[in-house]
Amino acid sequence: MKKISGLLVVVLLINLAGYAQNATNLIIDGTNPKTTISRHIYGHFSEHLGRCIYDGFWVADSMNVPKKDRIRLDIVAALKKIKVPNLRWPGGCFADEYHWRDGIGVRKQRPHMVNTNWGGVSEDNSFGTHEFLELCTLLNCEPYIAGNVGSGTVEEMAKWVEYLNSDASSTMTELRKQNGQDKPWRVKFWGVGNESWGCGGNMTPDFYSDLYKQYATYARNYQDAPLMRIASGANSSDYNWTEVLMKNAANRMWGLTLHHYTLPTGNWRKKGSATDFDEKEYFNTMKNCLYMDELVTRHSTIMDKYDAAKKVALVVDEWGIWTDVEPGTNPGFLYQQNSLRDALIAGTTLNIFNNHSDRVRMANLAQTINVLQALILTKGNQMILTPTYHIFDMYKAHMDAKLLPVNFSSPDYSNGDNKIAAVNISASIDSAGAVHISLVNLDPNKKITIRSSLPGINWKTAQGQLLTSKKLTDVNSFENPNNIKIMSFGGAKKDGDQLVVELPAQSVVVLELK
Repeated sequence: MKKISGLLVVVLLINLAGYAQNATNLIIDGTNPKTTISRHIYGHFSEHLGRCIYDGFWVADSMNVPKKDRIRLDIVAALKKIKVPNLRWPGGCFADEYHWRDGIGVRKQRPHMVNTNWGGVSEDNSFGTHEFLELCTLLNCEPYIAGNVGSGTVEEMAKWVEYLNSDASSTMTELRKQNGQDKPWRVKFWGVGNESWGCGGNMTPDFYSDLYKQYATYARNYQDAPLMRIASGANSSDYNWTEVLMKNAANRMWGLTLHHYTLPTGNWRKKGSATDFDEKEYFNTMKNCLYMDELVTRHSTIMDKYDAAKKVALVVDEWGIWTDVEPGTNPGFLYQQNSLRDALIAGTTLNIFNNHSDRVRMANLAQTINVLQALILTKGNQMILTPTYHIFDMYKAHMDAKLLPVNFSSPDYSNGDNKIAAVNISASIDSAGAVHISLVNLDPNKKITIRSSLPGINWKTAQGQLLTSKKLTDVNSFENPNNIKIMSFGGAKKDGDQLVVELPAQSVVVLELK
């Protein structure tokens, strides 16, 4: 018996040594947290595009769902649950052909227009400024308005700001009162144009930077309503655009935008299916998703040259996966399903933003309902929450918490001769002292053990939430709306003063340490 016991001890020691060797070592530094993860990183985007506004937020009087006016309240309740901090509107490309006075006053008398960017459909302007701001009030979120620079005028934007924000006596404020709003809304987030390098006017950065300064000058601050002016920034890796805007106008902006979409194939003509893809295409998609870290790093480095104090926010106000539309749907409506792959993209991208929160202080997923990487899909009076929605529900614990720096070397996820980091992580500590750690395992084939040291952090218990599914292509459908949902996670334990996590393959985990 003594020999057998000795052999068991040797085997156990070998196994423990192998376990420690195979674990990924992570350090989460809780000694001196400084940077706040702005809640506005978790913002969303709703354009007059497809079924996002109409048949999304704004439904027919005859639809048998809870409503306030024509705003769909089950959608409002779902978005309030994830504490949506801001909502960007009316576009997108639509913003630079939108004339705000068409969307106020008696609805039946509002002029109609053709939405030339998205499907050539008729826009009746029944959802306009008052309706949008009522929606934001119901959501308890900040409105973020994109002004028309492409086809508008300086006066038009100046009058819109006055209409919304001034409490003084003027023709604009009297018009607002006639339309039912006595007190100003005091909207602070204003985008001065959208994609001015493309659909917003096909401008050069030098031309736009001068135009921005002109528009920003006349978009006035009113009493108790200082503006946070946001300049139209770069398309993906156009670093020259950022260089010119920061050089010419950094002292006149609160933020500068960046737009980048994850394309499964990397090809705009044939982007790839939302639900029909193999592991090779999945790998390529995640590689393209991780490119966001390089983009944010390089644009931030340019911004640092002109703004060492980091006063100007990098505003990533369009991001997400963009696939081919669902078969049989209007190609101009950008309706796509939402799979487990999309949830992994959301978790990864939000981890990147968290870890760059010294510069990234606002972001907007494209888009909220029925368009691109949507949180919610609707079909008549039915509504389903997508896997991406659940990521925002899990990650809301990071909002306005202090960033905790993480230090680790990720194992590789390989596909053929190519490799990417299998794991990405961000961590924060909230005002009550609870630590939240969000971990994403992109490898669909391997679970990964994480062994963490947490200097400066006192904790006793670890609780967790998990999002995963059997297949990367799994979705929530109207027939099976809860196929992918948040589950409790029991794969984290305390081992001495260390945290040990068994991270499942193709999963997102958020831990709370107390």
